Amino acid sequence: MNMNSQDWDTVVLRKKQPTGAALKDEAAVNAARRQGAAVDTLQKFNAGKNKPGAAQTVSGKPAAKLEQETEDFHHERVSSNLKQQIVQARTAKKMTQAQLAQAINEKPQVIQEYEQGKAIPNPQVLSKMSRVLGVVLKK
Repeated sequence: MNMNSQDWDTVVLRKKQPTGAALKDEAAVNAARRQGAAVDTLQKFNAGKNKPGAAQTVSGKPAAKLEQETEDFHHERVSSNLKQQIVQARTAKKMTQAQLAQAINEKPQVIQEYEQGKAIPNPQVLSKMSRVLGVVLKK
């Protein structure tokens, strides 16, 4: 029996390192500390501090402070002057809302919202209406 072809180098077998959720397990963290490995712990934003009355928002401002904000935020709507211009120009051309909508390739509901003052003015829609009605519509 010839032993010259044998490889007698030392072979070390180790367990596979934990991944994912196993890394976050408390036992895994303690084992890493015992071995002297670097352990980085972070506290998540507002973690474990769900106290009533002290609600915080993502921006860090208290929710109550944001609710007490006095500034009024809203979208600009069609002015009453523009509403009247659209109605007068449409009736002068003897068109219905549906006919005007079809002419500018929009839904009749869009024309209705413009004439009721509920729509947010869109320059593209206004220019289409101006072209079909033959008048200059200004905000």
